[in-house]
Amino acid sequence: MGNAVLIGIFDGVHQGHQELLRTAKLHGKVTALTFYPHPTSIFAPERTPMQLLPLADRVALLRENGADHVEVIDFTPEFAALSPDEFIRQILIEKLKADQVIVGENFTFGHKAAGTARYLQQVSHGFKTTILKLEENRGTPVSSTRIRNLIIDGDVERANELLTRPHYLVGPVVHGEKRGREIGYPTANLGLDSLACIPADGVYAGWLSVGGDRWQAAISIGTNPTFPGVRGRQVEAYAIDQTGLDLYDQSAKLEFGFRLRDTLKFDSLESLLVQMKSDCIQASELTKN
Repeated sequence: MGNAVLIGIFDGVHQGHQELLRTAKLHGKVTALTFYPHPTSIFAPERTPMQLLPLADRVALLRENGADHVEVIDFTPEFAALSPDEFIRQILIEKLKADQVIVGENFTFGHKAAGTARYLQQVSHGFKTTILKLEENRGTPVSSTRIRNLIIDGDVERANELLTRPHYLVGPVVHGEKRGREIGYPTANLGLDSLACIPADGVYAGWLSVGGDRWQAAISIGTNPTFPGVRGRQVEAYAIDQTGLDLYDQSAKLEFGFRLRDTLKFDSLESLLVQMKSDCIQASELTKN
């Protein structure tokens, strides 16, 4: 049993990544080698994908799922210019001293992605390479891209199935329009990173966590078309049945459990309040366990 190096982006640390980690664990002490920022941000910045997890959370989840060590490579233009053989020598042999390398079948590396999983396996460098077939769910490979698309479409329940946990966003609680407070539903508005993977506009049931507290929540994403005026897209959560909370400037975690409905424009405040009460009752039932 030696040093097993598992390579990937691992955004989300989803069902497929977890299976890779379980397999790697059979070969010895596991080092998860990952990259930040996403390589696409170097090759085609305009196509940089949304981020399923902040880097610190990615590292923590890799450890929770079996990695003994996580090595984060700063993905710079200089690193991207390494040839496949330079990557193998400098990173896998000299830096990580790999005895075993485990990669998914779609793995590529080196300048212009010239290196493939098969190349890594065929060229002898003193370590053994294992290529694993991608984990499937309902007949389709599990991938971070597939999960992002589900979230962007608002299908958080299917995304959560592939993640094996609720998708979540983290950010500071910022000042909003305070309209929710005026109508009896004070909300925490999240300030989010530009790469945050935000679900489609709509109303969701989930959980709001601040500090050591975690509350059931009704979550709204969108521009709130019922009220006139210029309003940007917001992500806000009402902690069900909680009063007197002062969460401003604190870091919050917002977990998405279920999609309740689309964003609607109501004819009156009264009809909006009736729907909001219904949303909260439904959210409370769905998230009570």
